[in-house]
Amino acid sequence: MQAWDLPPNEDTWCELVAAYGQTHRHYHTGAHIDACLRHLDACVQALDHPREVELALWFHDAVYNPLSSKNERKSAGWAEDFLARRQVPAEAIARVGKLVMVTRHDAPARTNDESFVVDIDLSILGAEPVVYDAFEQAIRREYRHVPGPLYRAGRSRLLEQFLTRPRIYANAPFALREGQARANLARAIEQLRA
Repeated sequence: MQAWDLPPNEDTWCELVAAYGQTHRHYHTGAHIDACLRHLDACVQALDHPREVELALWFHDAVYNPLSSKNERKSAGWAEDFLARRQVPAEAIARVGKLVMVTRHDAPARTNDESFVVDIDLSILGAEPVVYDAFEQAIRREYRHVPGPLYRAGRSRLLEQFLTRPRIYANAPFALREGQARANLARAIEQLRA
């Protein structure tokens, strides 16, 4: 809030902590946000609008229902409403909304900041194999309601979309994870199909 010249907001802090602590979450938790913010610290100097990126990371998975396709839209709406109620300029609000929406990973990043948000959100793909495997297990627990064959087919299709990109990561230092990410994805797809 200091970066925005706004007073502390413990109510929203508590709401976000409660949201990320919901019992149906196993990966999209406060630990994921903590990891994102740590990655942000490593690249903050390369950002055009660091305060917008930071706020977008705080809110990007605030609404998470594995049965819904509107999680990012609702999360963006929450962030936009939060800023609007504090009379933040409309262009900054719009930037935050777009930064949250880019975490749908269904369209290429269009701005420098968007590319960093994508890299930060996908950093887990390039983690060490044991960490990546724990990620896959956590995602499966979040989708435990989906029958095994359907889950394996859908998950392998999603992972293939990342693997077929010319590059998974656009920026340093994330580009150093490219090889590991591709190895993790290929191994996960193979396991899903086995």
